[in-house]
Amino acid sequence: MSSTEPKQLDPRWTDKVTDAMKEAIKAKAVDGKITCAVLRKFAEDNGVDYIVAGTAADLAGVRVHNCGLGCF
Repeated sequence: MSSTEPKQLDPRWTDKVTDAMKEAIKAKAVDGKITCAVLRKFAEDNGVDYIVAGTAADLAGVRVHNCGLGCF
């Protein structure tokens, strides 16, 4: 996938994303980015799988950075 192609999101996960999740992730982002650790904590605190939190970040237009585990 090149940087000009939009990321393909799996509907199994997009269907689980709520507007509240997207807004909460945007609120935690700095300059449109969120760290992996913050997003993992968000997922754990909200009882959602990491993949759902990552999809919510994608849909919110927030980039995940400093990810050492490859979850997102």
